[in-house]
Amino acid sequence: MAGKKILIADDEARLRKLVSDYLVREGYEVLEAADGEQALDIFYREKDLSLMILDVMMPVMDGFTLLKKIRSERNNVPVLMLTARAEVDDRVQGLDLGADDYLTKPFHLAELNARIKSVIPVSYTH
Repeated sequence: MAGKKILIADDEARLRKLVSDYLVREGYEVLEAADGEQALDIFYREKDLSLMILDVMMPVMDGFTLLKKIRSERNNVPVLMLTARAEVDDRVQGLDLGADDYLTKPFHLAELNARIKSVIPVSYTH
């Protein structure tokens, strides 16, 4: 996974740390944002993101709004929604807005890793 940079945007610091620590052990470089606005700043600054993991319910800017902004830039960076919003309408909305996958909390880290591997193409270029 060398060279694969993942941004985790979630307002829960403990969850960010759990996921970040796991992904670092799996060989990813991880960046963190506590809200959608911080995540958008990182998105604009870091041109080599391999994946964005977004929570829906974040302060300042929610994950759906953030996803709309990313896709309005015509950017195809893979996006995985990781959220407690588990209703079918929420999952459909996330996918309709351009998310590549949608995983609900609670989740297992091994499943998250498998989903990450399924949405980051082996030869993904920026």
